[in-house]
This record gives sequence, structure tokens and C-alpha cells, in this order.
Amino acid sequence: MDKNSKKLSHLLRARFPYIYISTYEEDRVTKFIKNIASSEAQIKYPREVFIWTQAAGLKNNKKVIPDTTTPQKLIDFIEKFENDSIFILYDFHVFFGSRHRPADAPIVRALRDLIPALKTSSVRKNIIFISPELTIPESLQKDIVIYDFPLPKLEDIKARLNKMINANNKINISELTEDDKDRLCKAALGLTMQEAENAFALAMVNDGKLNVSDLPVILEEKMQVIRKTGMLEYIQSDYNINDIGGLDNLKKWLLKRNNSWSERAKKYCIPAPKGVLVTGVPGCGKSLTAKAMSSIWQLPLLRLDIGKIFSGLVGSSEENMRKAIATVEAVAPAILWVDEIEKGLNGVSASNDSGVSSRIFGTLLTWMQEKTAPVFVIATANNISKLPPELLRKGRFDEIFFVDIPTLNERKEIFKVHLAKHLKDKEVCANIKPNDTKVINQLALLTEGFIGSEIEQVVVAALCDAFFENRALEFSDFQKAIENTVPLSKTQKEEILAIRQWANVRAVSASSKESTKQYNADDTSDKEDITAARGGRRLDI
Repeated sequence: MDKNSKKLSHLLRARFPYIYISTYEEDRVTKFIKNIASSEAQIKYPREVFIWTQAAGLKNNKKVIPDTTTPQKLIDFIEKFENDSIFILYDFHVFFGSRHRPADAPIVRALRDLIPALKTSSVRKNIIFISPELTIPESLQKDIVIYDFPLPKLEDIKARLNKMINANNKINISELTEDDKDRLCKAALGLTMQEAENAFALAMVNDGKLNVSDLPVILEEKMQVIRKTGMLEYIQSDYNINDIGGLDNLKKWLLKRNNSWSERAKKYCIPAPKGVLVTGVPGCGKSLTAKAMSSIWQLPLLRLDIGKIFSGLVGSSEENMRKAIATVEAVAPAILWVDEIEKGLNGVSASNDSGVSSRIFGTLLTWMQEKTAPVFVIATANNISKLPPELLRKGRFDEIFFVDIPTLNERKEIFKVHLAKHLKDKEVCANIKPNDTKVINQLALLTEGFIGSEIEQVVVAALCDAFFENRALEFSDFQKAIENTVPLSKTQKEEILAIRQWANVRAVSASSKESTKQYNADDTSDKEDITAARGGRRLDI
């Protein structure tokens, strides 16, 4: 007997009158209850199971009980019934009220009056409410126990997938390895059994075969769950690790922790990574790294907008945060991206919001520390000094990475990425080849102190000049764009120096030692004006 069956069987045997199960999976939970009710080993005294809906009334396996469609007639029948039984009531929450309408007082009173009969009767009777919404009237809160019915486990999803494959021998599974099957099933975790079955069926009919390339089909089904929350955004990312110029230390760290939730990782007793905080100079690839992670790990990327969490209704903001966390865990394994986290938590120390920000922050901190679901958190921040110190201690994040202004070698990599991305037409790149090492080296030397986004705009601006004059791209176009750009390293010099000073002893550099050494060897510009003693602990990952 697994722990879920054991817990429910104990509640039934202990004569708990009302059990509330909040789930969309009516069929699966009903089958689960019936298995317990018919097992002498689990419940000791097997019981008859009745199912009630407002449309059809009460029925068991044999017949429909007449005149039981109204809740009052239903309660009267339950009170008078003289056999050991379990009554499953679908969607009874509509009588329990909501924010917009009061509870049905006579029905709630009738349920309270029924409690002594359920607890002390010579026959064993329990009532189980099954509803997609968790709504309990205040006067019944002490009498109803909530039972959390879990979503399908990995082995359940695997069993269903194997059953579907065996039932359809026309599906080509020659490319489907056991590891691939494991990845498909893990991608379906967080879906109901019906949703998982729909996703697998869609993957099969797309091309008549099933393999690891069908992962996006499974993730698309998860997108439906995410879109309905309104507080989480599913990020469809086409970036990959080659689109990130430099940041070798950070990229190695992420690559080594890929597939940390796989069955193979369990053999090494590797704990699942909790997350990373990436801070540093704006425009240097923090957000790009988060987007590329989704492709590297082949996991859904969800962006949490903390601004959407806040609501005008009392208690709604805290409830929104709990719902967002529950949704992320439901679609796990997944990556949760909290962009510019310092802005969302800026009011934690303020007292003008009655402590709402502090409570939301506390909920987030507790979850990050205690979470067991395979959710990897990547938070990005530009101004680390605004973050509460509790967020930065070990246990919240596995590591804090500092992203600085690109080194010479990193600028070369960034130019390679953007030249390859934009220079594809033969006429446009007649004079400038996208892989011309000499041109790339010259451009990297000319853009000392430029951040990644500024380098991209240099390429775009040069192409715009060539396009306007309807000619091939020339090196002078790049020179003109560079001369017209005042880099962030000059306009925000003091802020960048302050960030570096903080990161010097508190963060790991996202750049490798090798790129920094090459930078120091080749750099002939004024370091005091541009880079000013680059900060950050250098660590070979």
C-alpha cells in the first residue's frame, strides 16, 4: 500500500465525516477511491460507493437512486442509509459560496447536523467532495479535512505511454530509447493523466512516430496550464548555448548540471540544483543566458512577473504568489526565471504596503529553501545592493555569478555570433566575411568597454548604413557606428565600479580565467577609465 492510499484509508477508517479532494481528475480519483473501498486489506470493512452529481442525482454501480438531485434530498438519503458506504459528491462547492456569493446556509446547516450521525452511526459512512476548486465555508472548516490527491507519478505516466504504444503497433518507435522515453514522461509530469495522454497521442499522429524530438509537443501542452494563471509567462526560446558569447564559467556550470533530474543522475546521488543568481552590468547576457537554458536543458522556461502578483484585494497578493508557485511545481521539471528581481522586491523593507511585500518575499524565500519539486530558479539582477541579504545566503541559490563588461576574447565571440547571424547574403558581405578573423579581432579591439547589447547594435547600425545606400557592407560602417556610440562603461562608470566592488568577494565570475588573462595581455587602453580592476572571484567550474 503506497502512502497516498494509506492516508485516505486511515481517514475513512477513522470515521472522518467529510473529506475534500480538489482535483480535475474525477475519473482517476474515483477509481482510486473505489479500489480502497473494495479492499479489505486497506479499509478492513469494504464499502459501497455512491456517486452524486446535481444533474443525474445519486447512483451506484447498479442503479440511479430516484429523487436525489437536490442537495437536501441527497443529505436525507445519506442520513437514512443503513449500509457501510462512501458518498462521492461532484462539484458540491457551488453550494459553499465564493467571494461573489454567499454559501447556501440551509445546505451548510444540514451538513453540520449530519455530522453526529456519520460519526456515531452503527454503519460506516463517509462523504467525499471532489471539485476542481477548493471552497470551504467558514462554518465547516473544522469539520472538513483536505486530502491532496497527487498528479500522476512518473511510473503512472510511463505505464500509460507503454499501454498506448502497445495498443497502436503502427507507431514507429525504432528511435525511442529508454532514456528518451524517460525524458518524454518526465516532460509530462505536472499534467493530468488525460492531458498527458492527449500530448502523447498528438506527438504520435504528427509524423507517425515517437522519439525525443517530440518533446516540444509535450511542452506545448504544459503551456496551456501556464497561460491560464496570468502571473506566469511561458518563454518560447530559440536560443542555444552558441548564441552566448563568452561567459564560459557560467556556461560550463550549466552544462555540467544538465539532466540532473534524470534516472542516471540518481546513480551518482547528485542533488538537483536549486538555482543561480546572475548579477552584473546591464546588457551583458544575463537574460540571454536564462533563455538559452531552456534549449540547453530542454525544459520549459517560465518567467515570473512579480508586478502581476500584487493585487488590490486584501490577501490576494499572497494567494497569487502561492498559486504561481503551485503552477510552477505542477509543470516541473521546469526553469523559473525571475527577471530583475531587485525591482520586484524593492518594497520589502518599506512600511507603506502593510507588509504585503514582506509576506510575498517570505513565501518566496521559504519555497526556495524547502522546495522538493524539480524547479530550477534563475534570478537576474542589475543592482544587487537593493536585494535583501536573506536572499543571498547559501541554500537559496547554488551560486551567485557576476557578469562583467566583456573581455577582449569575449567581444570576439560576441562579434562572431552577431556577424554569423546577420551576414548571410553574398552581396551584402562581399567585402566583409562573417568568419573573417582579422576583421573580428579589429572590431574587438575598437570596442573596448562595450557591453554585449552595444556590440549587437554596432552590427545593426553598420548594416542600416549599407542598406540605406544600397551597397555591400564595409569596415568603415562599423567604425562609424563605434565612433557614434558612447558605451555604458563611460555613462555609468560609478555604478559599474560599485557593482564590481560588491562582487569582488561575494560572487563567482561568469567569465573564465583564460579569457581574463588574454584580456589583460592584449588590452592597451586606459584600464582606469574602462575596466577599473575587474571584480569577481575567478573560479574554474
